[in-house]
Amino acid sequence: MATDIKIKNIPEGYQSIITNGKHTIIGDEPLEVKGTDLGMSPTELLLSGISMCKVATIRNVARRKGIEIGEVNAHLSQIAKLLIHEADNCYVTRVVRGEWIINDSKAI
Repeated sequence: MATDIKIKNIPEGYQSIITNGKHTIIGDEPLEVKGTDLGMSPTELLLSGISMCKVATIRNVARRKGIEIGEVNAHLSQIAKLLIHEADNCYVTRVVRGEWIINDSKAI
């Protein structure tokens, strides 16, 4: 099953409307970096996805083995430079409308 995520970035702060066609959430950046803090940051969203995958896997294995378990919790914290490096390896299709000057990210 392919996952198709669509993101629409709106002019307020760094707010992005993120949807898979069935569910929608808002991503944003904190006030300190000129976001509006109305949603989780990209790093928080990434860590949330990793955490959910881990706890869901534990529950899945327990269910398949007939083991009853209670809550499964996870706590992840960020290693920002590593996450940014790995994110650079992701294939992303972008549609950018408007007049833009795009510089190489290494030059920033």
